Amino acid sequence: MVLDLMLIALVITLYPLPMMAFALVVSSARGVWKGLAFILAWLACFVAVIAVVLALTDGQPPPPRSPPGVAGLAAKLAIGIGLVFYGLHRRRLIQASSAAPAGAASGAPGSAAASPGAEAREERADKVAEGLDHSSVWAAAGLAVLVQPWGMVAAGATTVLEANTSHAATYAALFGFCLLATASLLAAELYIVFSPEVAQARLLRMRGWLKAHSEQAIVILCLALGLWLTAKSIYQLTS
Repeated sequence: MVLDLMLIALVITLYPLPMMAFALVVSSARGVWKGLAFILAWLACFVAVIAVVLALTDGQPPPPRSPPGVAGLAAKLAIGIGLVFYGLHRRRLIQASSAAPAGAASGAPGSAAASPGAEAREERADKVAEGLDHSSVWAAAGLAVLVQPWGMVAAGATTVLEANTSHAATYAALFGFCLLATASLLAAELYIVFSPEVAQARLLRMRGWLKAHSEQAIVILCLALGLWLTAKSIYQLTS
C-alpha cells in the first residue's frame, strides 16, 4: 500500500495543470492568501476522500478474496486502464497537432488558423489571470477543487482501502501521501512568501514552460501510473 500511495502522490504533485493554475493564483492580488486557500482546499479534498474510505472500511482492509476486496482491485484496475487510454488519447492529440505545421508549411488549406488559435488561447489565459486579480480567496479554493486530478485521487482512494488504522505506520503513510501530493504547491507558496517579487516572475515563466510541455508530461505520467496500477491489480487478482 505504501509504495502505491507514494507513487500516486508523486504523479499528482508532478501533474502540470494544478501548478499552472496555482502560478496564476499566487501571482494575482493578495496572492499569498489565495495560494493558502488553494492549498487548504486541495488538502481538504484528500482528507475528505481518505475519511470516507476509512469510514466505509472501519479502518480495516477487506479480506483478500472477499467481494469488497475484489471490487476494490477491480476498481483500481479500471482506473489504471482508464489512465492508460487517456494517456494514449493525449498522445494521439500531440501527434495530430505536430502534423499540422507540416501541412501549414506546404500551404495546406486551413493552415492559417494555427496562429489565431494560439492567440485565442493566450487571450483566454490573460482573462483568467485578470479574473483572479478581482476574485476572492473562495474562488481560489474552488479552483483547487476543479483542477484536482480526480482520476489519480480515485486511484489513491482504492489504495486506501488496504489501510489498517490499528498500525501507527498507516497514519504516517496517509500523512506522507497528502504531504507529497501537495509538495510542489507548498514549495511555490513558501517561495512567494519569502521572495514575492522574484517568485512571481519565475513562477509565471515556469507556467509558460509548463504550457509548452504539459501535454508530454500528462502522457508520461498517465501512462506510467496507469500501467503500474493495471499490472499490480491484475497480479493481485490472479495470484
